[in-house]
Amino acid sequence: MEPTLLYGFPLGSSMGLVAALEWLGQPYRLSRVDMLSEMTSPEYRRLNPRGETPVFITEDGRVVTETMAIALWIEARDRERRVSFEPGTPEADRMHQLIGFINTGFTAAFTPYWVALEMEGGDPAYKAALRQFGHGMVNERHARLEELIGDAPYLLGDRPTLADGVFIGVTRWGAFHQAIEPGAYPRVEALIARLMADPAVAFAQARENGETPPGSGALLGEVALADILREHS
Repeated sequence: MEPTLLYGFPLGSSMGLVAALEWLGQPYRLSRVDMLSEMTSPEYRRLNPRGETPVFITEDGRVVTETMAIALWIEARDRERRVSFEPGTPEADRMHQLIGFINTGFTAAFTPYWVALEMEGGDPAYKAALRQFGHGMVNERHARLEELIGDAPYLLGDRPTLADGVFIGVTRWGAFHQAIEPGAYPRVEALIARLMADPAVAFAQARENGETPPGSGALLGEVALADILREHS
C-alpha cells in the first residue's frame, strides 16, 4: 500500500501538504475529507480522536496525525532534498522554525474567525467581537511573518520547501476572511502570489475543489474515506 494523505475541504490547511507531496515526486494516494460533516463522525474520530485533518497513513498502515509530524515523515524520505535540507544544517533548522511558527501561533490566530463563521445563530454582536479579536491576532502574526520572510523567491531560497507548503495552506485564509488589507504585508502577498502560480499548488487546490487534474504523476489515485475507515475500524 502506498502512503495516503487524508486532506480536508473546504480550505483545509492540508492543501499545502498535497502540494509538498507533488514537489517530493514519490508515489502517494489521497483521500478527500469533508471537514463540515465527515470529520464529526464516530468512525472518523476512531481514526483521529481530535476530529481533524490532515491524517497520514503510512505504507505499513500506521496512522500519523498533526501537520508537523507528517512534514517530518516527508522530510525523512526526501533523500534527493527536493523539499527539505540535510538534517542538522542551518537551513534545516530554519525550515523547522518556520514550519513551527506557521503551524502554531500563525494558524491559531484565525481561530476566532472560524468560530464566528461556523457558529449557527448566535448573537451578532458576539460574532462581530470575535472577528475584531481575530483581526488583531491575524495581523500581529502577519507582521511577524513579514519580518521572517527574506528577499529570496521562497521562504528558504530559490525553490519551495515543506515550509512553503505549510505556509500556503494557511495564509490563503487571510483573503478568505478579509482579515488583511491589500498591500499591508508585501512580502507575504508576493510569496502567496508566487505559490498560487505554482503547478503543484494549483493541482492541490483543484483536488481540494473536487477536480481531478493529473498532476506530476506521483499521485496514484484517490481512496474513498469509507474504505480507509473500514480498514481502521
